[in-house]
Amino acid sequence: MGGVVCRWSGHDIEIAICHRKAPELWALPKGTPEIGESMEQTALREVSEETGLEVSILDSLGFIEYSFIRKQDNVKCEKRVHFYLMTPIGGDFSLHDPEFDEVGWHSKNDALRIMTYSDEIKIVEKALTIVPLLM
Repeated sequence: MGGVVCRWSGHDIEIAICHRKAPELWALPKGTPEIGESMEQTALREVSEETGLEVSILDSLGFIEYSFIRKQDNVKCEKRVHFYLMTPIGGDFSLHDPEFDEVGWHSKNDALRIMTYSDEIKIVEKALTIVPLLM
């Protein structure tokens, strides 16, 4: 589960995205559930852990599905990630997960240009149609 964390900056919307150098990646914050967590609880926890921000959920954005080969045993895995539109309510990027070398605000155009995964770009585009109605 993951989140599209948005805020207004002047007349533009900014999005929190995460960067990792190896392998090169610009992505939305997301992760897997712990035992007993709801999808919403997982999304809130993972976004907080990965970005350092405290967030609240505004709306559901649907899900993406993809498959990958697990490196340790060469097994094909299917994954479904539910995303939520979120707004920051506290925290600080300096507290982000060390799995990423950079986490920060990017203009919507910059985020859409540099993000790695096309399915995540589509989720951001959906969020951008909803943000003006909810924020």
